[in-house]
Amino acid sequence: MTSSQILAEIREANVAYLMLAQALLRADRPAALQRLGLSSNAAQVIEQMTPTQLSRAASGNTLICSFSMDDELVWDLLTHHVPAAELPAAPPARNKPR
Repeated sequence: MTSSQILAEIREANVAYLMLAQALLRADRPAALQRLGLSSNAAQVIEQMTPTQLSRAASGNTLICSFSMDDELVWDLLTHHVPAAELPAAPPARNKPR
């Protein structure tokens, strides 16, 4: 992947994030603040951005959003998920004599 392709991907991710953030903020501001990890001031700026401002903000070479999951266990579960259909069947339960 070339550097121009990487920059295009970053811009695309930024636009998608800002549009999602605007939609979430307009639908349910308290939940959006919590889900996105935004301050009230940052949320207000994003919420009031025009499409031109959004495009301009997204066109930088820095990814605007960040991953909030920094727990190794969570990433391990996400990356090593085995669908239930692929899990081995559990042995039948036995009644223990008393």
